[in-house]
Amino acid sequence: MNKILVLITLSDSGIETIKSNAELPKKEMEFVNKWKDEGILESFFISVSKKDAVLVFKNSNESQIKALIEVLPYFPYMAKIEYHNLMQQF
Repeated sequence: MNKILVLITLSDSGIETIKSNAELPKKEMEFVNKWKDEGILESFFISVSKKDAVLVFKNSNESQIKALIEVLPYFPYMAKIEYHNLMQQF
């Protein structure tokens, strides 16, 4: 099964903005939970520092995933986004 791994790093100034606005994390998680419920997001990890996130998508292609990431409330605060197409071996 093919999957898409997305690695996201937030900017330092972005983290400060997010910490100062309690509504941003709530809005972000609404998207994550929706994707999980829709069956396209398989896994979601946040680093201990909360600066990095790893998302594993299934049943989608890279262009679809890029469009989803671009609508996230955190998108303006993302310093780096990497997309990796993977083939699951087991």
